[in-house]
Amino acid sequence: MFQDKVAIVTGASSGIGKATALALARAGAHVALAARRESLLQDVAREIVALGREALVVPTDVTDREQVDRLVRATLERWGRVDILIANAGAYVRRPIRELRPEDLEYSLAVNFYGSVYPVLALLPHMLERKTGHIVLVTSMDAKKGIPPDAPYVAAKFALAGFGDVLRQELHGTGVRVTIVFPGRVDTPLIQNLTVPWISAKIPPTAVAKAILKGIRKGAPEIIVPWQARLLLYAHVLSPRLADWAVRFFHLEGWEAT
Repeated sequence: MFQDKVAIVTGASSGIGKATALALARAGAHVALAARRESLLQDVAREIVALGREALVVPTDVTDREQVDRLVRATLERWGRVDILIANAGAYVRRPIRELRPEDLEYSLAVNFYGSVYPVLALLPHMLERKTGHIVLVTSMDAKKGIPPDAPYVAAKFALAGFGDVLRQELHGTGVRVTIVFPGRVDTPLIQNLTVPWISAKIPPTAVAKAILKGIRKGAPEIIVPWQARLLLYAHVLSPRLADWAVRFFHLEGWEAT
C-alpha cells in the first residue's frame, strides 16, 4: 500500500524519524525529509535513493510556521500530493516543577506540540480535498502516564495526544485517517544521556518504525510500543496511586549522566 506514496517525515535526521523514513522508502514510498540539520538529512536522503526511491531534503524548524508551510509547498511542487504525514519532531525537556521556568514549558510546547500541529494544519486542506491521507502523530507514553521530572515534556505530549484524539474523531468519514503513537523509552539521541531501569529498557527506533507502518496499514487509532508499556497504563487506570508507586519503585525516571 506504500508503493509510490508520498510521505513527509519531520524529525527525520535521526531516531524514530530516520528509521520511519527509511522503512517507508523500503516499502516503496517517496519521502520528504524535514529537520534542522541539513547534513544529516542529506545522509538519510542518500540511503533512500540507494533503495530506489526519491527523497527531498527540506531543512525545517518545525516551531516556525513559515518554514513548515515551505516544507509542504516544496513537497507538493515535487510530487503533486502528500499521502502520509509523520509528525515526529521532538525535544526532551525535563525539569522539576518547583524549578520550572516559563521558557522551559514554552520551548517544549513549541517543539513537541506546535511542531506537530503546524504541519497538520498546513496539510489538512490538501488531504481533505483529495479525500485521502494518513496523519501519524508521534507522542510518548509520557502522554498516558506522566513521569517526574518531565513536566514540560509531559504537558506538551499530553496536549498533542488530546489534539490528535479530537482530530481523529472530527475526520471520521472524510477519508483522512489519524494514528497516535505512544512509544516507551526509545534509544535515540534525545535520551542518550539517560540510563533507564530494565523494566523500561530502551527499544530501537526501528521497532517504532515497524509499528508505525503496521498501524498505517491497519488504520489503527493508537499504537503503544513496546507492549510492556501498557502495564503502567493499566495500573494507572486501575489506581493512579498504584501507578505512582510503580514509577517510584522502579525508578522509571532513570538516571541522567553527570
